[in-house]
Amino acid sequence: MGKKSRGLGAAKGLQKRRRKSRWLSEDYVRKTLRLRTKSDPLGGASQAKGIVLEKVQLEAKQPNSAMRKCVRVQLIKNGKQVTAFCPGDGATKVIDEHDEVMIECIGGNMGRSKGDIPGVRWQVTKINDQSLNALLRGKIEKARK
Repeated sequence: MGKKSRGLGAAKGLQKRRRKSRWLSEDYVRKTLRLRTKSDPLGGASQAKGIVLEKVQLEAKQPNSAMRKCVRVQLIKNGKQVTAFCPGDGATKVIDEHDEVMIECIGGNMGRSKGDIPGVRWQVTKINDQSLNALLRGKIEKARK
């Protein structure tokens, strides 16, 4: 790139140099071009509603050997399909196909999957506007749609 500008009239050169150099940083590029929100199925939102398409079981990563209960969800806002984890004992028994569910980020490192579930970045929090936690505890009955 050459030497850094010095002296009284150097500001313009330094600004130009800094502007050019920032594009070498991957973080700057992702932030400036908004690549995170463009690739995000939820479009930068923390939560989104979707319709359950099917129930699936995913095999946990090594060294665990469990079948993790998940659901395939089609988002209402943009039609994209994602896989969401159903936390809690017997959660899949409460969820039926064509139910409206609210999903949120599972809280993995840098927006990626968490724990031993491969490629699952979302979890179910509500079913038909009722808390999944309350349904599992038996505090409320599931509403008829």
